[in-house]
Amino acid sequence: MISNRLIFQFIISLYIIFIISLFLPIANFGIIPRTLKGLLGIITSPLLHGNFYHIISNTLPLVIFLFVLNKFYPKKSLIVIISVTLICGILVWLFARNANHIGASGLIYGLAGFLIANGFVERKFIPLAISIGIITIYGSMIWGVLPSVRSYISWESHLFGAIAGIFMAFHLKDKKTPFIPQKY
Repeated sequence: MISNRLIFQFIISLYIIFIISLFLPIANFGIIPRTLKGLLGIITSPLLHGNFYHIISNTLPLVIFLFVLNKFYPKKSLIVIISVTLICGILVWLFARNANHIGASGLIYGLAGFLIANGFVERKFIPLAISIGIITIYGSMIWGVLPSVRSYISWESHLFGAIAGIFMAFHLKDKKTPFIPQKY
C-alpha cells in the first residue's frame, strides 16, 4: 500500500521537475524508441512534461486514478504502478514512432485500463462499480489510443499504457498480496 501522502509528494515532484525543466533541457530524457539514450526514458518519461498545459491536463486524472487504485486495491497499487510504467515504457521503446515520448499519460491510461478491466475480471460489485464509474467519467479517453494527426501526442504511450493496465488486471486476478508468498 502506498500512502496518500506519497501520492501528493509524487504530484508535487512532477511540478518541481517541470519547473526545473524550464531552465534545464531534462525533457530530452524521454523515451526515444530503439536508442540507447531512450532506455533511460522508460523510467524518467512519466516525470517529464512538455509545457504547462501538458502537466495540468495530466494532473487531475493521475490524482484520481492513483487515489482510487490505492483506496480500493491497496495491496496491488504499487505493483500496478511499477508494472504499468515499465511495460508501457518498454513497449513504447520497442514499437513507437521515432519521437521523444514524455508525460504521465501512459501511466494514466495504464491505471484507467487496470481500474476498468479489473472490475470485469474480478466480477464483484465494488470493482464493477469502479469500472463503470471510470468508463462513465473518462470513457472518452478511448479516442486517445488511436493514431493522432497531432504529432506531439504520444498515442503509443496511451495505447501501450492501456494494454499494460489491462494485462495487470488479468495477471493479478485473485492475488491479494502479489509480493508476499502465500502459505499452503
